[in-house]
Amino acid sequence: MAEFDDWYRGAAGAGGAGAEPPTAGGAGFQAAGQGATSPPGSYSNADQLTQPGVSPTLRAPGAGGGAGGSGSPGGNAWPSQPPPSSGGGGRGSRRATQAQFGGPRRTGWRRWLRPKPIALGLVVLICLALVGSVATYFWLDSKLTRKSVLLNYSGRPAQGDGTTWLITGSDSRQGLTNKQIRKFSTGFDIGGQRSDTIMVVHIPSGGGKPLLMSIPRDSYVPIPGYGSNKINAAFAFGGPRLLAETVQNLTGLRIDHFMEIGFGGFVRVVDAIGGVRICLKAPLDDPSSGLHLSKGCHTLSGGHALGFVRSRHTFNTQDLQRIQNQRIFLKALLTKLTSNGVIFNPFSSLPAASGVAGSLEVDDGTSLYQLLGVAFALRNPITTTAPIANSNYFVNGQDALLLNASELKEIATDLNAGKPVPKSLITGSKQSG
Repeated sequence: MAEFDDWYRGAAGAGGAGAEPPTAGGAGFQAAGQGATSPPGSYSNADQLTQPGVSPTLRAPGAGGGAGGSGSPGGNAWPSQPPPSSGGGGRGSRRATQAQFGGPRRTGWRRWLRPKPIALGLVVLICLALVGSVATYFWLDSKLTRKSVLLNYSGRPAQGDGTTWLITGSDSRQGLTNKQIRKFSTGFDIGGQRSDTIMVVHIPSGGGKPLLMSIPRDSYVPIPGYGSNKINAAFAFGGPRLLAETVQNLTGLRIDHFMEIGFGGFVRVVDAIGGVRICLKAPLDDPSSGLHLSKGCHTLSGGHALGFVRSRHTFNTQDLQRIQNQRIFLKALLTKLTSNGVIFNPFSSLPAASGVAGSLEVDDGTSLYQLLGVAFALRNPITTTAPIANSNYFVNGQDALLLNASELKEIATDLNAGKPVPKSLITGSKQSG
């Protein structure tokens, strides 16, 4: 830099008669001004352009200041440039250039943090997540067991407002080991299947609260082709198809979807989500269901949960209290199953979803997406028991229960019309004690 300053001040002197520009590579160069002549052994700008095999020397625009010549203001020769790198323009050349001019050096992680790589990485992650989600959905959907349950028949109720589900829990021991059967006191050598739990779920189309209504299993009703009997006998006589027809005729509601779960599937679902928390107002000691719980809150495992929803002998109202406990437990189960702690935790959500899908039997028109919809709807439903006319109805030598047909028809009429059910027909769900 000092050499450049000395040369620049010398060239800018009065007339520049004795000043000579510095040489580069042993060859002198001089600014070409008006009337300037090239001394021996050097070339002018014009000479350099015409001499073969000689590269022109870089000069400042409008340069002057030769001996006896007058140059333009500031017309001085450019200083010599740094020699070219011998690296051939490779990585070493770039690093040398950055070091010479003080520029920053890009490292690998800095290049990765540039906007384009970040955006590309996000797009890839989103695509992978979508592909994985879609694949998981179809995998879970394929685990559902589908049956032809809901058939058209003469006299089937017309389609009303909203969507209506029939949910049933059968007493099938399939999926339970002999050890579990003994532990849960479900009993051996139980022939056939009965429906211990019968619920109707109606989801209005206008966005109102869904209604969850239990039908007591001892309700004495007409069963197509079999006369009148307890409603759970319909399942034993003709399976879910006959039960669905019986419920539709009884309620006046057209069933759109069907869902069934047995003892073994129920236990797997509860265990898959790590149990369900239930708070008891009084101790529950029922040897018939294998349940011995103290007063207070408990996280029930699958076996204890099965005992809770089956227990009835210790209650004054027997089965009527049991079906209220079933609704309480179903709400607690679905609230946890659809909670953020389960849904957004793959270590919980995948086993739970797989357990649910692998344990359910549905009609052939039900998809996994529709099951998710009813699960979210039942987190906070209106709960009730079908209106009862006589809870101690004795017929054909057996104890049964007689429903109030006129009130049941009123509920169906309001639901089909998209109207709320009168509060006077809602009995709610309460624990005993």
